[in-house]
Amino acid sequence: MLLSTIAATSPIEENLQQFLLIISAALIVATISQIVPWLRQVPYTLMLVVTGMGLALLDVRFFTPSPELILWIFLPPLLFEAAWNLNWQDLKRDLGQIAIYVTIGVAITIGGIALPLVHWSGISLPVALLIGACLAATDPVSVSALLKELGAPPRLKALVEGESMFNDGTAVVAFSLMSGIAMGTDSFNPQNLLVNFLTVVGVGLLVGLLLGFGISYLTQRFDLPLVEQSLTLVTAYSAYLIAEKLGGSGVIATVAAGLILGNFGSRIGMNPRTRVAASEFWEFVAFFANSILFLLIGAQFRFNTDGADLALVGIAFAAVLLTRVVVIYGLTFFNNRLTQADIDLRTQTMLWWSGLRGGVALALALSVSEELPERHAVLVAVFGVVFLTTLLQGATAKPVLEALKLIEVSPLRDRYLELISRQAAMSRVLDYLQQSASQAGIEPATHQAKVATVRQKLALLQEESHKLCQQDPDLLDIGAQQLQRDLFEIEARTYTEFVRSGRLTQELPGLLDPVNQHIADESELPEPTVQEAT
Repeated sequence: MLLSTIAATSPIEENLQQFLLIISAALIVATISQIVPWLRQVPYTLMLVVTGMGLALLDVRFFTPSPELILWIFLPPLLFEAAWNLNWQDLKRDLGQIAIYVTIGVAITIGGIALPLVHWSGISLPVALLIGACLAATDPVSVSALLKELGAPPRLKALVEGESMFNDGTAVVAFSLMSGIAMGTDSFNPQNLLVNFLTVVGVGLLVGLLLGFGISYLTQRFDLPLVEQSLTLVTAYSAYLIAEKLGGSGVIATVAAGLILGNFGSRIGMNPRTRVAASEFWEFVAFFANSILFLLIGAQFRFNTDGADLALVGIAFAAVLLTRVVVIYGLTFFNNRLTQADIDLRTQTMLWWSGLRGGVALALALSVSEELPERHAVLVAVFGVVFLTTLLQGATAKPVLEALKLIEVSPLRDRYLELISRQAAMSRVLDYLQQSASQAGIEPATHQAKVATVRQKLALLQEESHKLCQQDPDLLDIGAQQLQRDLFEIEARTYTEFVRSGRLTQELPGLLDPVNQHIADESELPEPTVQEAT
């Protein structure tokens, strides 16, 4: 009996060993990248891919990630984390441009990749379109991390991440449509394709909106930090699962739910401490999932010197870069003229260069049926392009950012942000000390000494921040914007407490609408002058 039990658990033990090996390798890479100074210049995800390739050459094999593992396990939390941290005010400014990228742009990308493949590699048109659909999904994880780390403009970050998140959704929808054509189960019918596309996107968006707002109102009714964090995790997977089961896009559902909870639900339904804890939780989840995924991706690459395969990869990679030029520069040019979006050439160039391909493209390629005669060509083209974009574009993202002067290096700004944060903390400490509760069981002289110490620290911080503002008057705008956010959060938190206690029955959005127009919506506020901010 005991032997049979041990035999039954051996596969679990083997899988656990594989899992621990992957995690250990990823953590070693993360540690080395921070210890060795020159490695800090290399994107972390690129180092993971290269490490995976090196381990594969040493015949250290991991399990092969299945399409289901990537699309159902890794993708939802990565999408949700990106949406959670994406500022809606930054995103909505260019939402129209992003919509053009992820619809017309995806169509141009699929066609622009398919035609050269048909002409020069001899691949049939349906399979070439299938390759184009796989490679239409962008995955600029390493670039997004650099944008955040180096202090790139918020608009660039919103454009890169917003396009990537919604682009994944439309690319997956396009792939499902093209796979049917390639397998011969469907025929090309533009009207049916459009109807199916709108249905899949619409269902996904509806599921995301319902779940996002539903969980937002639910967390508004109680204050249980661990439960609220758990609900965000459940929402990420539930949105994806429910949308897919209903025939919609799980990607778009997860993105919509993440945007709502990150920008709305976490502010009306979570206290500040819970919101910070949830953000840190999702930062860990994203690091964990990315580490495993990119290490596994690197381990799957196989070096093949076959001339036909190399030519196929070269044609596909060139097509990806050229179609990206048409999508970014061409569509942005027309949109700038029609809507006065004013996306400058430097930002367009970085958008072009940040069009890396990654886990989603590989998952789609791996999911191609083995019954397709040209499946090998799909895998070779997609794996090769993912490798080249990760290696070339990922490794050069920082130099390109620096050459385009898109990195906002501002020691004064960083120091000012630190000072106003410390002032806010000291002010709250002082408020507490001035309450009668803080004096219980404390000698009056000791209490007064603490108050005097805090006031002295607060005065020093205010004096230093005032000096920085004299050096750079634009810093006053940061303080004014922070005050606006604080006022909005105080009002939202107060209304939330009243709703929870039963003093208010009206839903919170109805209460906050007027305030949201004047305080929360920073993009529509007039720029404060120095005198007004003072």
